[in-house]
Amino acid sequence: MFTKILIANRGEIACRVIKTAQKLGIKTVAVYSEADKDARHVELADEAVLLGPAPSRESYLVADKIIAAAKQTGAQAIHPGYGFLSENEDFARRIEEEGIAFIGPKHYSIAAMGDKIASKKLANEARVSTIPGHNEPIQSPEEAVEIAKRIGYPVMIKASAGGGGKGLRVAFNDKECFEGFSSCRNEARNSFGDDRVFMEKFVQEPRHIEIQILGDSHGNVVYLHERECSIQRRHQKVIEEAPSPFISEATRKAMGEQAVALAKAVKYQSAGTVEFVVGKDQDFYFLEMNTRLQVEHPVTECITGLDLVEQMIRVAAGEKLGFGQADIKREGWAIECRINAEDPFRNFLPSTGRLVKYQPPAHALEQGAETLQGAAYADGRFGGVRVDTGVYEGGEIPMFYDSMIAKLIVHGTDRNDAIAKMREALNGFVIRGISSNIPFQAALLAHPDFVKGNFNTGFIATHYASGFRAEDVPHDDPMFLVALAAFVRRKTRERAAGISGQLAGHEVTIDSDYVVVVNKGAGKRTDHLVQVSEFRGQTGQAHVRVGEQEFLIQCQSRLNDIRLTGTVNGKPFTAQAERGTAKNPLAYRIGHNGFAIEATVLSPRAAELNALMPYKAPPDTSKFLLSPMPGLLVHIAAQPGQLVQAGERLAVIEAMKMENILTAVQDVKIAEVLAKTGESLAVDQPILRFE
Repeated sequence: MFTKILIANRGEIACRVIKTAQKLGIKTVAVYSEADKDARHVELADEAVLLGPAPSRESYLVADKIIAAAKQTGAQAIHPGYGFLSENEDFARRIEEEGIAFIGPKHYSIAAMGDKIASKKLANEARVSTIPGHNEPIQSPEEAVEIAKRIGYPVMIKASAGGGGKGLRVAFNDKECFEGFSSCRNEARNSFGDDRVFMEKFVQEPRHIEIQILGDSHGNVVYLHERECSIQRRHQKVIEEAPSPFISEATRKAMGEQAVALAKAVKYQSAGTVEFVVGKDQDFYFLEMNTRLQVEHPVTECITGLDLVEQMIRVAAGEKLGFGQADIKREGWAIECRINAEDPFRNFLPSTGRLVKYQPPAHALEQGAETLQGAAYADGRFGGVRVDTGVYEGGEIPMFYDSMIAKLIVHGTDRNDAIAKMREALNGFVIRGISSNIPFQAALLAHPDFVKGNFNTGFIATHYASGFRAEDVPHDDPMFLVALAAFVRRKTRERAAGISGQLAGHEVTIDSDYVVVVNKGAGKRTDHLVQVSEFRGQTGQAHVRVGEQEFLIQCQSRLNDIRLTGTVNGKPFTAQAERGTAKNPLAYRIGHNGFAIEATVLSPRAAELNALMPYKAPPDTSKFLLSPMPGLLVHIAAQPGQLVQAGERLAVIEAMKMENILTAVQDVKIAEVLAKTGESLAVDQPILRFE
């Protein structure tokens, strides 16, 4: 077994590998860029080596620097994580040539299966059913359009070295194909250092189901069941679960055996994933093989009890698998939600900056699967919540890398139990300072079709075709949030009344009658008459009446706690509450099940006076193109005096390894260019002014 390994990655996956290494008694070496000098993975590792500047092409993608770091520190093996160089054949080969173990498949397996073009050729030769497409690198957007016409729209344009949703576009016509090819190639070049692009038929209404395989250097290969990854946005997975709610045992077995056969054909060692597209009749087609550890591997760990990172390390050290296919169990149901730094209410634009508050929900399942065996669960065999992350409170979310904050994983007795646990865990996940996609995740988990398992890869595009809005997050009883606002206000007054030294005759009074004013935006509001009676501060209990509804709330959380836990009418709840918003320092923001209100709790007289306050409309910015996110301005497509039609490209901003194209929403004439190419933009910074 190794005594020291280097992790050639960053963020949550670097932390994840370090945890398992610590469990095995292996020392670790972290590598980092200048932007990551204070990152969590650097702190967790035993040693750390600086690679270079923030851009990944100058740090995490420079193989020479990573290999030099391994030699410098005496690391015997390198774990690549996912992304970056994890599926780079040359990187794996060079490591092997240097006498260092690569904790992943051999370079020839990566060459055969990691390259999407090569893997499709191999699958065809093995008579594996594949989707129609063009498996040779496409040289130009013009050629891409001609090929797309031959295949028939819609088509999927994919980077050969792509992954994680990067370097991938779907085109439904010539214009989308032409533009999509260029963006896809640029993203591939920037993210993977490989701009080869191919094309295949886009199968509509498919399900994305993948098989986790594991092989050793002694010819043994097993499959660890499947993961359902059909809930995707822009071809990037949002929610993953194991097992799939769709396929039968017969299909599961057939897919697993086919995945093993493909892996054996290339003498595959280590963990890998064979991806399939599955039709409504459970007919399945090979898509590609990811020759690395997947982001969503924790759900497989939960249902099998295996630590995949540990298995990768043991295989790389030359050990045989300690189990056969018949030994692999499948217990319970696991779901993973990717918690990303993006604003779902602004078309999921990246959100970077400092994590002012970061408080994940309480969890019993740790990274590295240390507690994945029976009795270690919090409240029974399937009571676990797990958080894999690479961030900490006060840390920065930089613009140079992907948007992941954390992975939230739950394990339940069955699918309904897992969904319920995940919804409660999301309620308890506190993130402030940047926006996150938690409200969107909450809406997905509550959607009737998701609960029924009735979905495919087009689920998000179908149900949220116009984007995600606050009204897309339903709540069973929104008056509970109104009652909770009044409860928190009453608790605040109770504490203030107990402060000694108050001026006689001017003491803080404790009222029972309130008006909760809910801000509806654009100067609109809704007033709710609320009574709080029988308040018992010692037990944190009160009767709250909102109109005709009554709520018995019990909550002993402290006043400065954002996360509130307690019971309402005897049922447990987890919610979030804090005072002070950007526009109203007196308002409370109350959130539960992805639904949130901004409410001001006033006395009846104060509410009357408040209603007389004039509404100040925000300034008109329709004459400007504003940057919707922090990022790098890589291209300006319009010049002063130019007439631009609706839908035409105006500018391109790069943020978190993604190209974001800004287009005109109507016909306009450019009056002035206000930003320069290569400039780092702030949110709402003007780029163009229109006449």
